[in-house]
Amino acid sequence: MKILKLIKLLRPKQWLKNLFVFAPILFAGQLLNMHLLSKNFQAFIAFCIASSIVYIINDIADIEADRNHKKKRFRPLASGEVTVKEAVIFAALLLIPAVAILLFLDITFTIVVSVYFVLNVFYTYKLKHVVILDVFIISIGFMLRVVGGAAAIGVVISSWMILTTIFLSLFLAISKRRAELTLSENENIENQRRVLEHYDKAFVDQMNTVAVTGTIICYALYTVSEKAVSTFHTDNLIYTTPFVIYGMFRYLYLLHKKNLGESPEQIVTKDISLIVIIFLWSLVSFAIIYKPRILNIFF
Repeated sequence: MKILKLIKLLRPKQWLKNLFVFAPILFAGQLLNMHLLSKNFQAFIAFCIASSIVYIINDIADIEADRNHKKKRFRPLASGEVTVKEAVIFAALLLIPAVAILLFLDITFTIVVSVYFVLNVFYTYKLKHVVILDVFIISIGFMLRVVGGAAAIGVVISSWMILTTIFLSLFLAISKRRAELTLSENENIENQRRVLEHYDKAFVDQMNTVAVTGTIICYALYTVSEKAVSTFHTDNLIYTTPFVIYGMFRYLYLLHKKNLGESPEQIVTKDISLIVIIFLWSLVSFAIIYKPRILNIFF
C-alpha cells in the first residue's frame, strides 16, 4: 500500500532521537505535571514532524547515491516505490500539523525548531560533506532537541546537561562514521558518504575517546552540581553514573567487536544489555528525583 511506503519515508524508527526533548522535564522534576508533560509531548511531535520532513528532503537529494548503497537502495524513493513528486507533496502536507502544534507553544520553541530545520537542510546539501563539521552538526541537532524541550515547558536547563548532550551526541555521530568506515572496507568508498574519504579508524577512535570521556565526566559533574542538588534536594543522583559508564562501554563493545553503530536506534532497541541498563538508569533516576514528591502525594 502507498500509505505504508509514505510512512516508511518518515523513518519513524529515527523518532527515538527526539526523546531527548523529554530530558529537561525529567530533570526539572516536573514529569508528574500533566500540563507541562502535555506541552512536552507536543514538542516531541513537532520535532518528529520536522525531522521527518528533513529525512524526505535528504532522500530526494541523495536518491542516486542511495540507489548504489547496499542498504539505502531499499528506501521508498531510491527503490521507486514513492516518486519525488509524491514525496514533495507529502512533505508539504506535513507542514500543516507542524504549524498547528507550534501555534500552541512558546515562540522560543518555534525558533529552536526552525533553527533545527534550517541547519539540517544545510547539512543535507553541503555540511555533511565537511569533515568534523558533519558530526558537530548532528551533535547540535541533539542539543537543539534538549533546548527545545526546555523552551516548550519554560524551564532553565543546566549547562552540564547541555555539555553532556553535546558529548553524547558526538559519540553517537562519530560511532556512526566508524561503522560506515567498516562497511566501506567491503564496498567502494564512493558508494558511501564522500566525507568518509577524510576519516580513518584511528582518527575516529581518538575522537570517540574524547567524546566518551566528556560524556561521563559532564554527566557525573551534573549529578553533583549545585543546581541538581538544590533541585532534587539530594546528591544521590551520582549513583546513576555507573549505569551511564556501562552503557557507553557496552556501545563501544558493540561498535568494535560486533561492527555495529551505523544505526544507533537499532542498537538501543535490539541489544538486551543496553535495553536493561537504560531501563535501570531510568528507574533509579526517577526514584531519586521523584521519591519526595510521590511520598508527599500519599503521605
